[in-house]
Amino acid sequence: MEQLIIPAIIAIVVAFFSVYGLTPFVIRALEKRNITVVDANKKEKTMIARPGGLSIIVGIELSLIILYVFFPISEILAVILTTFFAFIVGLIDDKKTMGGWFKPLALAFCAAPILLLGAYDSNLDFPLFGSVSIPLLYMALVVFMIPIMGNTINSIDVLNGVASGFITIASFALSISLFILQNYEVAIISLCLAFSSLAFYKYHKFPSKIFPGDSGAITFGAAYGAIAIIGSVEVIAAIAILPAIINSFLFLSSVKKVVEHREIKNPTSHTDDWKLKSTSENHAPITLVRLLIAKKPLSEKQIGTEIFKLAIFSGILAIITAFMMGVNV
Repeated sequence: MEQLIIPAIIAIVVAFFSVYGLTPFVIRALEKRNITVVDANKKEKTMIARPGGLSIIVGIELSLIILYVFFPISEILAVILTTFFAFIVGLIDDKKTMGGWFKPLALAFCAAPILLLGAYDSNLDFPLFGSVSIPLLYMALVVFMIPIMGNTINSIDVLNGVASGFITIASFALSISLFILQNYEVAIISLCLAFSSLAFYKYHKFPSKIFPGDSGAITFGAAYGAIAIIGSVEVIAAIAILPAIINSFLFLSSVKKVVEHREIKNPTSHTDDWKLKSTSENHAPITLVRLLIAKKPLSEKQIGTEIFKLAIFSGILAIITAFMMGVNV
């Protein structure tokens, strides 16, 4: 453990400050080229720079490359490659809106480095019940998990600060869980993701100066999914992002098909004082945000706070699950 401390500190510092320092330059570059979008939940027409995926990928990749220099293990390399490929998929979708099936299929191929490098354990660990060996089925799980995680975080990126704040909370919870399970190397990888997303949150929080876009949100999700796989903490990782998973399930069950989220009806509308309320459209999808405002309209900032409360609660459950799994070990 002692030999990990200095590399961990260096990687974490690089993860945070590279994103923190680069993002303002990305904002100015995007604004200068008029690569902006309207913030749909502001009364005034506010143009926001998008996408911010470049600063996110730089922070994550630089920090992981530093770790790989100190500890050249296949698990770190697998996360580096999977995350980078996922960023490219998101960037393509940012540049040209692709069909609903593009991202899931493309992200499935992004899981290839994990499989080719053998950076996984085919045992699926559960609390109390122990491990289940599913070699062939687990390979399919790896292929499905990266698209699921990438699109899950992407689907919750609907309000100022939510995606970056949510993945920050989940990543810290996952890091604590990995430390509990004494998987120190992967815990440090997870901390690199947590501090990268925390730095981006500084500019993404309400009121946003930049949106992550598909390239940013998918990068967050793919990195998180890859860390869950190489750390053999798939169940814990799923619990930590349970609100986002529920959001995706509600969305898919209501639209009943895989579709690009920008192509569907907005499930919310605005009151006279510009709070969000549930739309009266019968065919609008059901989402987590729509459930939160079903009883009464809330401001964008209030909804974000409620989502973060759910994320913290899920993170606590994930940590408790890690303690339960640690007992089995």
